[in-house]
Amino acid sequence: MKPAGAGAWTLLRLRPTIASTAARTPSVFSALASCSTAAAATTLAADPFAIADALSAAAVSPSMSAGSRLHASAIKLGVSADTFTANHLLIYYAKRGHLASALDVFDETPRRNLVTWTAMVSAATRDGAPDLGLGLFSSMVRSGFCPNEFALASALGACCQSVVVADVKLGCSLHSLAVKAGLDGNPYVGSSLMLVYAKHGRVAAAEQVFAGIAPASRDVACWNATLEGYVANGHGYDVTRTAVLMHRSGIASDMFTYISAVKASSITCDLNFGRQVHGLVIHSMFQFNTSVMNTLMDMYFKAGQKETAIDIFGKIWCKDIVSWNTMISGLAHDDDERAAADCFVNMSRYGCRPNQVTFSVMLRLSGAKESASLGLQIFGLAYRHGYSDNVLVANAVINMLSQRGLLSCAYGFFCNLGVRNVVTWNEMIAGCGLHGCSEDAMRLFRSMVCFGATPDEFTYPAVLSAFQQDHDARNHEQIHASVLKQGLASCQFVSSSLIKAKVALGSVLDPLKIIEDTGKMDLVSWGVTISAFVKHDLDKEALFVFNFFRVDCPEKPDEFILGTILNACANATLIRQCRCIHSLVVRTGHSKHFCVSSALVDAYAKCGDITAAKSAFTEVSSVTKDAILYNTMLTAYANHGLIHEILNLYQDMTHLQLAPTPATFVAVISACSHLGLLEQGKLLFSSMLSAHGMNPTRANYTCLIDLLARKGLLEEAKGIIEAMPLQPWPAVWRSLMNGCRIHGNKELSLLAAEQILRMVPNSDGAYVSLSHVYAEDGDWQSAEDARRKMAENQVQKAQGYSIVEI
Repeated sequence: MKPAGAGAWTLLRLRPTIASTAARTPSVFSALASCSTAAAATTLAADPFAIADALSAAAVSPSMSAGSRLHASAIKLGVSADTFTANHLLIYYAKRGHLASALDVFDETPRRNLVTWTAMVSAATRDGAPDLGLGLFSSMVRSGFCPNEFALASALGACCQSVVVADVKLGCSLHSLAVKAGLDGNPYVGSSLMLVYAKHGRVAAAEQVFAGIAPASRDVACWNATLEGYVANGHGYDVTRTAVLMHRSGIASDMFTYISAVKASSITCDLNFGRQVHGLVIHSMFQFNTSVMNTLMDMYFKAGQKETAIDIFGKIWCKDIVSWNTMISGLAHDDDERAAADCFVNMSRYGCRPNQVTFSVMLRLSGAKESASLGLQIFGLAYRHGYSDNVLVANAVINMLSQRGLLSCAYGFFCNLGVRNVVTWNEMIAGCGLHGCSEDAMRLFRSMVCFGATPDEFTYPAVLSAFQQDHDARNHEQIHASVLKQGLASCQFVSSSLIKAKVALGSVLDPLKIIEDTGKMDLVSWGVTISAFVKHDLDKEALFVFNFFRVDCPEKPDEFILGTILNACANATLIRQCRCIHSLVVRTGHSKHFCVSSALVDAYAKCGDITAAKSAFTEVSSVTKDAILYNTMLTAYANHGLIHEILNLYQDMTHLQLAPTPATFVAVISACSHLGLLEQGKLLFSSMLSAHGMNPTRANYTCLIDLLARKGLLEEAKGIIEAMPLQPWPAVWRSLMNGCRIHGNKELSLLAAEQILRMVPNSDGAYVSLSHVYAEDGDWQSAEDARRKMAENQVQKAQGYSIVEI
C-alpha cells in the first residue's frame, strides 16, 4: 500500500503553526468572504493557507452563512478542486454536522489523499452514520491507502455504533489491520479497540490490548476505555482495581474516570468505595461537573441513601435533564410518589423540559399506584410535548394501563401504535399474563413472531406467567419448543419461568428435567424454583430440589431459600427435616435473621414441637425485636392452645412498643375467646382502628364473631355480620353456627347453614353441623333429612388422618 497524502497530512497538522499570525486570519476571512475586488481574489489564490485559515475561523463562527460564502468563493477562485482546500472544506462541514455537504465535497474531489478519506470516515462516524463510515473505510483500503491511527480509530468507533455489525469479527479484522500497520500499540487506536471488544463482552481481549500499549504511552483515554469496558460488562471489582492502579500511576483523572469509578461502586454495592471517590471528586474540583454529580446522585439512590442523594441534587449548579431524571427515578424507586410528582412539576418551573425518559418513569410510577388518573394526566402531557409516538413512552403507557386493570385500553393503544419494538410486545404480553389471559398472551406471541420481531429472554417469562390452568399445557409445550429452538434454554431467567409454569400446571418430572438441562443455576434461580414447588403444595418435591441444589450450587443458601424450605417442612410437618434445616441455618450464619427465625418458629410449632419453637424465638428475640417474629410466636401459642402465654407475649409486645399487625389481633382475640374475656376482646378489636389506624381483616372479624357466639351473644354477632363493610364469607357464618349449636339456637343455625350452603354448596361441615343441631334439639327426623340431602348432593365428609414420620 502507498501512504499517499502523508505529506499533505503532515502539512495539515503543521498548518496552525505555519499560519499562526493573529492578525492574519480575520483579514483573510473578511477578504475571502467578500471577494469584492480582484486584488483580494489574487491575494487569496496566491496564498495556499488562506482558505484553510478562513474555514478554521468559520468553523467556530455562530453563523453558517460565512462558511457557505467561503465555499462559493473557493469555487469562484477555481481552488475548490484542490485536494488541500477540499480537505479543509470536508473538515469544516464535519465540524458543523453537515454530512450531506461533506459528501458533496468528497464526491467532487478528483484527487483524494489519506486526509480526504480519513476526514470523511470521521465525519460519517461523528454524525451518527456508522455504516456509511465503515463503507468509506473499506473503500479507502481498497483504493490502496494505508489507514493512519485517526482513520482506524474512527472505523472502530463506527463498529461500536453500528446496528448492522452484530458480532466482533469486523473489530478483529480492524485489529489485524492495526497490527499490520504497526499501530496496535498506539493509545488512540488501542482505546477504540478496547471499547469494541468490551461492547461484545470480550473483556480478556480488551485487557490484552491494554497490556500491549507501553506503560509510558497510556494516557487517560486508555485508562478510561479500560474502566468503561469493565463497567459495561458488570466487572465492578475490576473497575475498582484499575482505578486504584491509575491513581497510583500518577495519571490525572477526568470526568469519565470518576463516572466509571462511581458506577463501579453501584455494581459492587460498595458504598465505602463510592464515598472515597466522592471525596476525590471534591478534592479535584469536579463537584461542579454536572455529569459526575449526576452519577454520584444515582449511586446514593441505589445504595438507599436518599437524603444524601437529595443533598447532592441541591448542590448541582447547572441541572440538566439527566439531573432531573435521576432525581425523579430515584424517588420513584423509593416509592415516594408525592416527592417524584413535585420534582416533575419543579423541573418545568426551572425551565427544563421533560423528555421521553421523564415521561416513561412517571408513567410507570403512576401504574404502580392505586389510581390511574395521574398516569392519564402524564400521558396527556406527553402527547402535548410530542412524545405520544415515542416507543419508550408508548411502552410505559401500556405498562401503566395494564397495571391499573385497563387491559382493553392498553390493547387498543397497542394496536394503534405506528412503531413497536420487542419491549412493546413484551409489555402487552406481560399485561395479559398479569390478568391471567393465557389465550390472549399466546395470540400476541404468535403475532409477534409473524410480524418479524424476535422474542428475547424477557418475552418468554412474560407469556409463561399467564399459564396457570391445565388447558394451557399445549401452549406451554409450544413455548418450551420455541425456547429450545432459539437457544435460550440455558438462560436462567427463562428456565426459572419455565419451571414455575410447569409446576403451576401440576407437573413434577418436567421441572426436574428442565433443571437438569439448564446446567448450572444461580442462587436466584434455585430460590424461584424451590418457592414454586412450595407455593403449589409440592413440599416433599421442594425438599428434593433443595438437596439437589446443595450438591449442584457451590454457594450457600440465602435467607430466602432457607425460609422457603422451612415453610415446606412446616406444611408437611416433617420434624426431622426441620431439625436438619435448623442446623444448616446455624452453620450458614442465618440464625439471627428474623425472617429465617420466624419461619423456624412456625415450622417447629406446626410440627408439634412448641418447646423448640419457643427456644428458637427466645434466642432471636433477645437480639432482634421484630413484630413479625412476635406474631409468629403468638400464632404458634394459639395453635397449641396456650392462651395465657399469648396474653403475656402480647403484653411484652406492648411494652416494647412494637407495632401490631392484623395477625397479632387474630391470635390475641382468639385467646380472649377461649378464656371468655368478652370485654377485653371487644376492646382489642375496636383499638385496631382507633389506636393503630388499621382496618380489621376477614380473620379479625371471624375472631370477633367467634368471641360473641361463644358467649351466647348470637344476635349481636349476627348484627356485626350484616353491618361489617366486607361481604360475608363462609367462615363467619360457621363461627355463628358453632355458637348457635353451643347455645341451642335452632333458628339462627338454619340461617347460618343456608348462607354457607349458598356460598359453598359442597360444604360437608355445614351439613354435619346442621344435622348435629337438629339432633341436639331432639328433631331426629330433620337430622336424618340433612344427612340424606348431603348424600343426594354427593357431598362426602372429608376423612381425618394423622401423619407419622419414619
